[in-house]
Amino acid sequence: MKKYIRTLTVFLLILPFCLAAQKQTKNAPSPKEIEAIKSVIERETKAFFEIDYDTWKNHWVHAPYAFWSFADTTDVNSFTGWDQIHAGFAEYFKTAKPSTAKIDRNWLEFRIYGSGAYVRFTQLVKDDIRRPEQAEVRVLEKENGQWKIVCVSVIAMQKEKNIPQ
Repeated sequence: MKKYIRTLTVFLLILPFCLAAQKQTKNAPSPKEIEAIKSVIERETKAFFEIDYDTWKNHWVHAPYAFWSFADTTDVNSFTGWDQIHAGFAEYFKTAKPSTAKIDRNWLEFRIYGSGAYVRFTQLVKDDIRRPEQAEVRVLEKENGQWKIVCVSVIAMQKEKNIPQ
């Protein structure tokens, strides 16, 4: 009887840890979802640098709560709502020249909450313009089964005088 009680006690002590581990594994984003989200971010960025407006806009949720922001040592810009984002980038897509920039990303965090996702990463754009590494956040939503961007936040991580050569 003592052995039975001891075994039961050990089992009851271990059970909460097993359940917590199971819940954590159950809530972890699947590799397939992570790859789908990465692909959306990569294609949207590529379209931006290649001046491909149609592809770029198709990776966005066209909603009044969409948000885009950028901050570095020289300026801070933001647009609230798809209409402002669209208008804010109209001139860029009309006048900018395509870039073959190489983009290095360090993926830091993925969180998926039902049909929403939060992603944090650093990004270094390598082209003929010296740029500091950027800390970036994306919020995405599933729209008709496809991940789309609803929020972009970009912050330059270094002051201009400290940009790597």
